[in-house]
Amino acid sequence: MTSAAPRRGRRPGAPDTRAAILASARELFAASGYAGTSMRAVAAAAGVDAALVHHYFGAKDDLFLAALQVRVDPRVAMLPVIEGGVDGAGERLMRVFLSVWDDEDSRLPLLALFRGIVEPNGQQLVRDGFVRMVLGPVGAALDLDQAERRMTLVASQLVGIVVLRYLVLVEPLVSMPADELVATYAPTLQRYLAGPLP
Repeated sequence: MTSAAPRRGRRPGAPDTRAAILASARELFAASGYAGTSMRAVAAAAGVDAALVHHYFGAKDDLFLAALQVRVDPRVAMLPVIEGGVDGAGERLMRVFLSVWDDEDSRLPLLALFRGIVEPNGQQLVRDGFVRMVLGPVGAALDLDQAERRMTLVASQLVGIVVLRYLVLVEPLVSMPADELVATYAPTLQRYLAGPLP
């Protein structure tokens, strides 16, 4: 009786295939960013067929969000901001932002992402994950002039809140009620979104 020849090529789907794809995706997105990572490259790194990556995750955006392990899909969360138009968008954006970050289940994976901001790979993930996936589509959907510039200014405020309220825990920002934070920051966000820029 002869032993079976070893299998060649990519391994078939298995219970750990999804986890292997996600691990490879996290590494590649961190190293090469969203634009520099292809579904085919993720499949190759995970040792699976590219069709399996599409089977488990669908589009590249879906794979990216899954790799970040975020509980909230920003494409869904930001719909109220977009649907209301430019008027009042700063307030709606601030309310959605706080509803996500003030929820502990949502906040924990996001904190892990933002804690890595001091590392080059972490910076890439924050740029791609927060600016590209969350804020970029809002600016485009609101049809803002100079959308990239405006959304970068918005990001500067929101990232500052993340760092001071949720990472470094600076008072009185930590204990400020959401409504007070909205009243404080929404006018600035609205000016960045719709006001004249220097």
